[in-house]
Amino acid sequence: MSDHRARVPGGQVFARQWAVGESRKAPIVLLHDSLGSVELWRGFPAALAQATGRTVWAYDRLGFGRSSPREEPPSVDFILEEAQLYFPVIAAQLGLQEYALFGHSVGGAMALCIAAHQPDRCRAVIAEAAQAFVEERTLQGIQTAQQSFQDPTKFARLKRWHGEKARWVLEAWTGVWLAPAFRAWTLEPCLKKVHCPVLALHGDRDEYGSVAFPERIARGVQGPARMEVLPGCGHVPHREKEALVLEAVKGFLQGIP
Repeated sequence: MSDHRARVPGGQVFARQWAVGESRKAPIVLLHDSLGSVELWRGFPAALAQATGRTVWAYDRLGFGRSSPREEPPSVDFILEEAQLYFPVIAAQLGLQEYALFGHSVGGAMALCIAAHQPDRCRAVIAEAAQAFVEERTLQGIQTAQQSFQDPTKFARLKRWHGEKARWVLEAWTGVWLAPAFRAWTLEPCLKKVHCPVLALHGDRDEYGSVAFPERIARGVQGPARMEVLPGCGHVPHREKEALVLEAVKGFLQGIP
């Protein structure tokens, strides 16, 4: 395991690598959710590297974890901006010529947008609990979470991962997703440009979205795609059903260079 820094517009991002020797296969890059960070992946990256025989990378988006803070709130185009503005710079500085992407929640949406805009570099996408449009269940889940973070104890846990950036992280999530201007957002324009293999994983008890999300993703991309609904699973399959997720990803990536 080794830590790295990459300079992007607005500051630096923190990245971590889990290496498995001299693997010639495309590395896997993890893209975190709306409150996530490198540290919040916990033991999953190491387990994923071991299961697949691939190097795994994860990074904190600007404003999160150990990356530079941000002052301004994200725009309603923040998902597309990550794909077009930030990720290409990060990949270049980390020496990632080609890669497979594993994105959780909004990170899954970002992964699909990256695949749409970097078709010659992205070999495959695993979209885990990814949103494909704005669903009423998503908004209700965010509103419930927003209220729960008024509890100082719960907010203190968020500060554990993001330090003084925690308030910005929380408001960035709730502010954009609950904004009326974001209600019309959809992944559809990006899905039409994705030609690499795609695996859409989703828990049948996901509190932030129904199985309409993976159905839309699998149906909307142009390359080979399949969806897997994990029984008895909520919004964080890689934590709740780690063994199932590792097995699904291992099988999906077999045969992909």
